[in-house]
Amino acid sequence: MVVDVDDYGADPTGRTDSTPAVTAALRHAKKVHRPVRIAFSKGTYQLYPERAETRELYVSNTVGADQRYRDKKIGLLVEDMHDVTIDGGGAKFVYHGLQTAFASIRSTDVTFTNFSFDYAAPQVIDATVATTGVTDGHAHRVLKIPAGSPYRVNGTHITWLGETSPATGQPYWSGVDGLQYTQIHDPRAGRTWRADNPLFNDVAAVTDLGGRRIRIDYTTAARPADAGLVYQMRLIERTEPGAFIWQSKNVTMRSMNAHYLQTFGVVGQFSENISIDRVNFAPDPRSGRSTSSFADFLQMSGVKGKVSITRSLFDGPHDDPINIHGTYLEVVGKPGPSTLTLAYQHPQTAGFPQFAPGDRVEFTTKRTMTPPANTHAKVTAVDGPSGMDHSKPLTTMAVTFDRPIPAGVEIGGTVVENITATPSVVISGNVFRNVPTRGILVTTRKPVLISGNRFDGMSMASIYVSADAYQWYESGPVADLTIRGNSFTRPSGPVIFVEPTNQVIDPAAPVHRDISVEHNSFDIGDVTVVNAKSVGGFAFTGNTVRRLDGSHHPPYTSPLFVFHGSSGIRVAHNRYHKGLNTSVVTD
Repeated sequence: MVVDVDDYGADPTGRTDSTPAVTAALRHAKKVHRPVRIAFSKGTYQLYPERAETRELYVSNTVGADQRYRDKKIGLLVEDMHDVTIDGGGAKFVYHGLQTAFASIRSTDVTFTNFSFDYAAPQVIDATVATTGVTDGHAHRVLKIPAGSPYRVNGTHITWLGETSPATGQPYWSGVDGLQYTQIHDPRAGRTWRADNPLFNDVAAVTDLGGRRIRIDYTTAARPADAGLVYQMRLIERTEPGAFIWQSKNVTMRSMNAHYLQTFGVVGQFSENISIDRVNFAPDPRSGRSTSSFADFLQMSGVKGKVSITRSLFDGPHDDPINIHGTYLEVVGKPGPSTLTLAYQHPQTAGFPQFAPGDRVEFTTKRTMTPPANTHAKVTAVDGPSGMDHSKPLTTMAVTFDRPIPAGVEIGGTVVENITATPSVVISGNVFRNVPTRGILVTTRKPVLISGNRFDGMSMASIYVSADAYQWYESGPVADLTIRGNSFTRPSGPVIFVEPTNQVIDPAAPVHRDISVEHNSFDIGDVTVVNAKSVGGFAFTGNTVRRLDGSHHPPYTSPLFVFHGSSGIRVAHNRYHKGLNTSVVTD
């Protein structure tokens, strides 16, 4: 069955708001025989938030339980549907304001495919330093601002504006000068990094030159040395997921251009089997922008089954391109012999259920990040938040198990992980570039294969493995991780970083196990390739490590391998450039 959105009044010419028509088409599609294809024409569709579907939702790694942001606007909502394809037909969707681009909620066998999407006014300002100079003893910069970033000059300040809502006549958002967070992009070097923002220090005057060019004069005389750099500035509240997959199964994103993700990335939350294939997470080259996501690109939280991420481009995020994790909840009470009160500990994550009857859990001691004796149990009952309303406390829940709470589970000293909601992972054939942070964060106990990817110029570790019960509370250990056939060019060190948050390290009881790094190529500066803590079984074999500056320069001093509290280390059959420090440092 095909449901054509144009039949419901959607406008592929891009002249009018297509939101009501798209909503009507999707609601009708719920009533027809499956499978159903919601079809668009090859045109441009404008989608405004005022008449979009609205749901109260709580989303991992966003604004937590903050009631100011509980209602989410969703441009394309697939809800309680099965065997459905959103087929863009080559269309471009232009989103306005602050809204989630698309969502799959309590649905199965859902595919989003064959479209591009962007936001008319991203909540990130990409300000390029077009020229610098000194006039009459005063330094100045001229900034070039891309279309889609409205602003107003007020004396010595700039007010950045979202577009004006046609309903209220007010901008969807606003902020002043450097906003709250900055990273810097060098398009010539192909690098992006986090740094302080000097644009608004010692300002004497701000002048709108027209043509989206702004001159800033300073009280200081030193000519700025940052011509050509792009200051990517934004606020910090992640009010909406860019896209949302929740309580759904077999969801695919395929053959898409995700030119920008507003306020956050794609969040997969307590779903099963998510596939991302041939998706370009990158700015539209015609936009003049270098940012394509307000934060991460992909955040997979408590997903089970399989996460597959293949043949995709990750270019220009404001945080990690890929983060796959569960969530540790801390024990804060013992109301009964088989019941614990558990609490979310990071303010960005709250309000949604972490456990369901039948799920298996593992108790973990925070100081060691390893389980005490008799560590597993099955959930029999949960009293906590639903993820869809605020009728119950949003940061705590009571969870009852099929057995008495084991000895060693302590209030404030133990965290609990849902080990049923952990996926196997394949990340293959992707490209990562212009990344200010890590390339891939992965913490799951199921098999993980990272193969055939290209990492260029990561500003932090290319691959990062944690298990964190002190800051982000992103769980858990890895037990079967293979990193094979990838290329790492111009990396920051350590390239592969394993860093659980345990304070007590016992090589006989490691947090992570069985990590293999094989047949990869590393083209490096003077950095450490592997820094691993608390691992039992780490093999680095058949790899090639080359110096970026060749072999006819002074030797590099950084040891290639550093291991802390680890055992079963094997470094063998690798090829090294001359002048590398091939030491294996252990403690």
